[in-house]
This record gives sequence, C-alpha cells and structure tokens, in this order.
Amino acid sequence: MQALTPEQYLSIGTVARRAGLAVSAVRYYEEVGLVAPGARSEGGHRVYPPAVVDVLNLIRHCRDLGFSVDNTRALLALADNADRDCQDARDIAASHLGAVRAKMIELRQLERSLARFVQDCDQECAGGPAAQCCIFEDLRKERRKAPPNGGCCSG
Repeated sequence: MQALTPEQYLSIGTVARRAGLAVSAVRYYEEVGLVAPGARSEGGHRVYPPAVVDVLNLIRHCRDLGFSVDNTRALLALADNADRDCQDARDIAASHLGAVRAKMIELRQLERSLARFVQDCDQECAGGPAAQCCIFEDLRKERRKAPPNGGCCSG
C-alpha cells in the first residue's frame, strides 16, 4: 500500500464534518482509544487519513444506538478482524438489546407513575396552593417505598 502524501491527509474539521460529528467528538474518540491518534501537520494540527471517516461513521452509529464506549471498541475490533465469527458481534448487539428492553420496562413504569401524579392533581387539587398539591404527598409516599433492588436508593 502506498503511503499518503501530506496533501492527502484530512484536517480534523474535515473529518468531523464528513462523519457528521463535532470536532470535540473526534478528539474524545481519539482520547478514549476508539480512533488512532491523528498525525500532526507541519503546523501542529491534527490530520487523519481519509479512511478514518469510515471508522468515525461506525462509531457514530454505534453511539446513536446507545452502545457503550467499551462495546463500540469491541465492535470496532470485530469489524477489522476477518478471523472472528460474526456471532461475537451478534452477542454484543443481543446483550445491548436486552439492556434496552429492560430500560424500556423501567421507562413504562416511570410513565405510569408520572401519569398517575398528573391525573391525581387534575382530580384533587389543580388550581390550589402548590404546597398543598397531592403530587408532593404522592412523591413522599413513593420515596418511602423500598427500591426494587433492595438497596437504599432506586436511582
């Protein structure tokens, strides 16, 4: 493979724009090891080979889907490894899917609680003094309930 000439390298701003990211995101992904550090131009600016745009696109899509930095790193390693089975990528995605589904259950429970607070207020005290709003009593009751994991805090 032929080495790139200095003119073929892309500035960090160009790389970021082509990948649909902020320059700060490119710097962050470099800092956490998802992207190889950019070379430095004669002026000391970060420059990258054009292929880094594909890597950043993959990272952006992983992050858009909520994959952690560690899972994104693992997926990147798999994307460049013809010796590994695609089952490994599937396992990472399946694990994340399970976490997303669990979070959706939590969010539906949160939605029901908030809807109940609003409905109770509409029916019992809407328009009255804020300090006497039933939402505060409901929140005090909710706080006294034991968290589902048995710990001292639910958050």
